[in-house]
Amino acid sequence: MPTTERLEAFIAAVESGAHAQAIEDYYTEDATMRENQAEPRRGRSALVAREQATLDRTASVVSTCVRPVFVNGDHVVIRWVFDFRFKDGKAMRMEELAWQRWEGERIAQEEFFYDPAQARPT
Repeated sequence: MPTTERLEAFIAAVESGAHAQAIEDYYTEDATMRENQAEPRRGRSALVAREQATLDRTASVVSTCVRPVFVNGDHVVIRWVFDFRFKDGKAMRMEELAWQRWEGERIAQEEFFYDPAQARPT
């Protein structure tokens, strides 16, 4: 179960724009991520690489945690809003719920739930 301080530090890291670094610092080595019940991505290094590839396409990302954050033992649910500005001039706003299972002070499993229609830059 994450401490309140550890969870708040994770949220602050994401809100500061350090997305790939947050995965490195807050996820287990064998962590998984899954979007809308798709096949999970596995392994922290692969998760960091994919996040960095996404960030490399962006001019900016504003990440906002919409509170409250729900915590029940090792399980956490965070509502996020991401405003992307891509290098090609397009923009995208994504709102999602992130369900996390923590092992101690690190995230071992994360699933994102969102409307896929949002994932089309305009």
